Amino acid sequence: MSRSNELYQQVILDHNKNPRNYREMADAAYVCEGHNPLCGDHITIYVNVDPEGRISDLSFQGNGCAISKASASMMTAFLKGKPIEEARVIFKEFHEMVTGEFDPKSRENHLGKLTLFEGVKEYSSRIKCASLAWHALMGALEKKTSASTEA
Repeated sequence: MSRSNELYQQVILDHNKNPRNYREMADAAYVCEGHNPLCGDHITIYVNVDPEGRISDLSFQGNGCAISKASASMMTAFLKGKPIEEARVIFKEFHEMVTGEFDPKSRENHLGKLTLFEGVKEYSSRIKCASLAWHALMGALEKKTSASTEA
């Protein structure tokens, strides 16, 4: 097993077992439930935005596979404090990366440690797992109450 593959597995397992920001947010300004009909994952995203347009708090709850839970955990930790417009850019880059449309090594990007999910593109059935929380976040920011990975 390659070192990067081993690191990927360790990070996924850690975030699955000990998810960051895994809690309901009673005072959330935006709430969106995400559903992946392919494997049955359900994740609800809770968002608060400060007056300057930054994500002041972000959390999630739900159930699903290790990849969907780890992706939600890493997303919430990574995007806290970021402006909404930057979160949209990061969503686009992340989605293009996991679908194989974008190689984060080929140009500058905003993904940081989220590039650990690059290998997901090799497993088409896992792309929707990795992107579920992201679609729910974008739905929440668009004031929708539900989102799906079904295109």
